[in-house]
Amino acid sequence: MGVKSTLYKLLGYLVLISKGRQAYAKYLGVQVGKNCRIITTKWGTEPFLIDIGDNVTITDGVRFLTHDGSAWLARDNRGRRYLYARVSIGNNVFIGVNSIIMPGVKIEDNVVIAAGSVVTKSIKKGSVVAGVPAKLIGEFNELHQRMLKDYTTEKEMSSAGSYEKRVLGVVKNEYKPFL
Repeated sequence: MGVKSTLYKLLGYLVLISKGRQAYAKYLGVQVGKNCRIITTKWGTEPFLIDIGDNVTITDGVRFLTHDGSAWLARDNRGRRYLYARVSIGNNVFIGVNSIIMPGVKIEDNVVIAAGSVVTKSIKKGSVVAGVPAKLIGEFNELHQRMLKDYTTEKEMSSAGSYEKRVLGVVKNEYKPFL
């Protein structure tokens, strides 16, 4: 590794530590909108090919791929092949823990991607997807209405006491049905 790339990486780590993950993403070249919560640091080798809209949450372990590394196997007398593709995330999107977004994927507005999903195709606005590969499992508006009806509100989550005490005051003590 050359001196320039070592200094670039070191400066990146300083940005990450001092200014946070959103600033780090921007430092790497990711286009980031307003009011985003970014937990991941996994932007791949071409972060400048990624754009993110407003009100987006990207949780821990989410990875973005902007090239197809298997193209390395395709060679002939003209040389090795390359495939690069952009990734675009719309507004009001939630990407769950450890999901993978593949090259050339466009995620439109009002989308929820469940934890552990592998997104191999673009996702239309208003979708809820899950799985490997990700498949449509619901509609954003239905999920949104269920959240408004059934999930704990900020007011119910009293600010008195520790975080643990507040959570224990509102936790649901039932489990999901068996498969």
